[in-house]
Amino acid sequence: MLLVLVTGMPGSGKSLVASMLSSLLDAPMYIMGDIVRGEVARRGLELTVENVEMVARELRREMGMAAVAKLLLHEIRGIEANIVVVDGVRSLEEVEVLKGAGRPCIVAVHASPLTRYRRMMARARRGDIDGWSSFRMRDMANLSYGIGGVIAMADYMIVNEAGPRELEASVAKVAGEIRSGKGEGCSGGGDPSHRGPR
Repeated sequence: MLLVLVTGMPGSGKSLVASMLSSLLDAPMYIMGDIVRGEVARRGLELTVENVEMVARELRREMGMAAVAKLLLHEIRGIEANIVVVDGVRSLEEVEVLKGAGRPCIVAVHASPLTRYRRMMARARRGDIDGWSSFRMRDMANLSYGIGGVIAMADYMIVNEAGPRELEASVAKVAGEIRSGKGEGCSGGGDPSHRGPR
């Protein structure tokens, strides 16, 4: 199985890119943030950015830096699919854990902080930011989890600063390369000569 792991800072557009890749590759999609939000609800907490980040930190304190990936691994290990898209990988430790289900291909989505801030304020999603201070808090939390390492080791980089047409073209190009080569150009941040299970 090929795992297309989508990463990017909050507001970069990674969820949109993951959804587009899922559709273009005809692949099921799993959202790592849903696992954390589900845990927030399970604990009876209000869905706020502060509570989401608190639970994310607690999970990592209890189960290690790859906590969310460990929880996700149970869900994807048994499914029958050639390709699976995972939205929201935040550390190389998570990538290593997910290798237990297949061979990783990392797709990073980039946008400037100002662009990301404006997007997040405009979408006004429940549990999202409510100003610059919560935006910075989310950014710093993601950086502390190790997201910079995942972005640096990405097999593909999509810059999402222009309009939807340019983004669609960029995503279609990446999907085409993944589909045509069945992920042969992907090393998932590791040695391409030592690939994990297929």
